[in-house]
Amino acid sequence: MTSQLIKKIVTGDEIRNAFLKFYSEKLHKIIPSASLIPDDPTVMLTIAGMLPFKPVFLGLKERPSKRATSSQKCIRTNDIENVGVTARHHTFFEMLGNFSFGDYFKREAIQWAWELVTNIYQLSVENIIVSVFHEDEESAKIWRDEIGIHPDRIVILLNFIILFLCNIIVILMEN
Repeated sequence: MTSQLIKKIVTGDEIRNAFLKFYSEKLHKIIPSASLIPDDPTVMLTIAGMLPFKPVFLGLKERPSKRATSSQKCIRTNDIENVGVTARHHTFFEMLGNFSFGDYFKREAIQWAWELVTNIYQLSVENIIVSVFHEDEESAKIWRDEIGIHPDRIVILLNFIILFLCNIIVILMEN
């Protein structure tokens, strides 16, 4: 997407479509949302965007391509007690994801995440903080030294599994 095509994105459909278009332009194959009832005896419902790719990660199925992107419909079950209590916990939601099956890793994932949120979604750089897993100095270094995030805006997370954007969550701070 060129800067001339960027407009203010405001609806869920626009956010989803911009995400999928962005990653398809980065040569990711768009994968349709899988069933909410997965073909996986270890879970009852699809609770995460990566769940349809679990057999690929386990080496049980061939990868759909080297790169994939999806908008996966999910049902919240693991912390259902928070539904209705907070503004961010919903029973049904869609999880946007980009996946690499041995094609790229942290550097590209971080660069593209930054490009997506700053150029496409046009989030204000001053309102963005990032988080990294406490043992992941490589990602912290990329954010700090290559992207230019001030160290005060990099949150180190302990004992937290990060499944979004290759161990990185971009958090929008409200003014």
